[in-house]
Amino acid sequence: TNSSVSMEAKPKLLVLYASQTGNSVDAAERLCREAERRGCPATVMSTHDYEARCLASEENVIFVVSTTGQGEPPDSMKAFWLYLRRRHLSHQWLRGVQYAVFGLGDSRYPQFNFVAKKLDKRLSDLGAEPIAERGLGNEQHSSGYESVLDPWMFSLWNTLYQKNLKFFPNGPLLSISDKKLIDQPKIEITFYDAVGGHSEYSNTTDLKCFEMEINRARSMPPGKFSHYKNSPDCFLQMIVNCPLTRAGCGKDVCHFEFEALSSSIKYEVGDVLEILPGQSPAAIDRFIKRCCLNPESYITVTPCNMEEYLLLFLWVQVQPREAQIGSCVNSSMVAVKLKAFVELTMDVASASPSRYFFEVMSFFASSEKEKEELQRFASPEGRDDLFKFNQRERRTVLEILEHYTSVQMPFEWLVQLVPPLKTRAYSISSSLLAFPNQVHLTVSIASWTTPSKTQRTGLCSGWLAGLDPRERVLIPAWFRKGSLPPPQPSLPLILIGPGTGCASFHGYVEERALQRSYSLTAPVLFFFGCQNEENDYLYRDFWFSHSQKDGVLSEEMGGGFYVAFSRDQQQKVYVQHKMQEQSTKILDLLSKGAAVYVAGSSKNMPSDVLSAFEEIVCNEAGIPMEDAVKWLRELGKAGKYHVEAWS
Repeated sequence: TNSSVSMEAKPKLLVLYASQTGNSVDAAERLCREAERRGCPATVMSTHDYEARCLASEENVIFVVSTTGQGEPPDSMKAFWLYLRRRHLSHQWLRGVQYAVFGLGDSRYPQFNFVAKKLDKRLSDLGAEPIAERGLGNEQHSSGYESVLDPWMFSLWNTLYQKNLKFFPNGPLLSISDKKLIDQPKIEITFYDAVGGHSEYSNTTDLKCFEMEINRARSMPPGKFSHYKNSPDCFLQMIVNCPLTRAGCGKDVCHFEFEALSSSIKYEVGDVLEILPGQSPAAIDRFIKRCCLNPESYITVTPCNMEEYLLLFLWVQVQPREAQIGSCVNSSMVAVKLKAFVELTMDVASASPSRYFFEVMSFFASSEKEKEELQRFASPEGRDDLFKFNQRERRTVLEILEHYTSVQMPFEWLVQLVPPLKTRAYSISSSLLAFPNQVHLTVSIASWTTPSKTQRTGLCSGWLAGLDPRERVLIPAWFRKGSLPPPQPSLPLILIGPGTGCASFHGYVEERALQRSYSLTAPVLFFFGCQNEENDYLYRDFWFSHSQKDGVLSEEMGGGFYVAFSRDQQQKVYVQHKMQEQSTKILDLLSKGAAVYVAGSSKNMPSDVLSAFEEIVCNEAGIPMEDAVKWLRELGKAGKYHVEAWS
């Protein structure tokens, strides 16, 4: 071990990531790994877990950040970003801090890599010195974000080495011998026999038993999941599974209704429900058999780096009491059945693994042909081929393991590298006031065909669509706030929600209809859009009933319901066209203090809708376009223009 003096003299890197889907985590871990291979100590951490006020005491920080929706930071970065935006921070606050920013984005969307660009500018404004020009990865590139990450990273190492030779004692390039060495897994797994495995569950209900199992399993893998709320808020049972689109029309949208089993539930309209999807029992069995594991054994998972473990322990101690419930420190020492661990934490039959997965596989391949192919995939030269084979095809871990039959990876590596089983978030489409102890969802069943003509289905949406309400399937669920705040009954609303963007507004209309029965409510204008009246007109009867005389959406009450069918005529008609037709009514409601809510696809719709509002204000109010743009911007600052968009 180096002495404290030599450690102080040796520069080190901090890699902070902000991820929504997991790509930023993979990129950050790769940066950390490549730095350590070159002899530079590096720490990787989520911005969610990092204390932003400590940033000024760092020396060398690499940020890896993704952009979500309409140029928004990932949820895990929002608190960190709010701190950086504080007005009291001086222009010299980060003086002495060197940084680099790598962004992950998708050029199909208008706000391409917006978060990386904003972060780069803010860090510079606060006095930090850029080590290298920011890198902007693009998911639309033929080989994904790594096409930019690879050259950016090598340039970064060269720049760091030029600034201080101590970063990399043996230089910034890896030797051939370095590339033949495998890292050590970061976790240690202890196996136990099945004796006494369920002793703590003997006096508990099935629900409580399942809750404890979820909590323990998802608390074990260090850094895989949020430290908050590993235990579900409740368990749901499906009571209605109803298709909303015509069979065979090319779109598959369902209405799901759930009843809470475990406890009373609390949510507001505009909130989001997160669901932990079930995995195919056959796929789980195939994975366990392929990996030569005993499904009946019990395991505990602990980090090899106990210093990191103790830091996590200290972090948990300073959190509010509710955040400590289910913390990894309190739970990970209790063994969990191996099969349950795989089911609840490892996405074996849906998500595609990272490039590093192939690199590690190569060390455990006994076939020379497979070893060579895996090594090529892991190399910079084979990057494009790997992207076509893996990411473009969305191959699963199970498919890859079954393809490379000579590979026998230790379970430690599998736990570390198999993508984590993530919760899926859906906008709630019901009102708790209208349906006590229930929650409803409007879900598009994701399905697509890969370049090799393989049919894929979204893990969670496909699982939900296949559930039979007559079966008592326990669905772990969490509630969280969405981007659309619940409006007061007296607030006029202009809602724009094409496709499944109408989900939250279904709940809004339900709630306002109930409020109207005992108090005065403000008008609601709703613009809905779909392709065809006969195919995907979601909730047609519901909207129609509420737009009749004295209904929440009725013109008699100052509101209105307008629908755009984009494919039912030769010229495409979208929600923004219907808005233009009602420009007088829109400006009238805006002048009365209406709030605007926009929900749906993040590709073009939100920006097209904003442009329509700007044109309406410009033309109807008779003011210059620049003033109309400014007026809409002020509406957003006042908390009256809300957007919830997804890719």
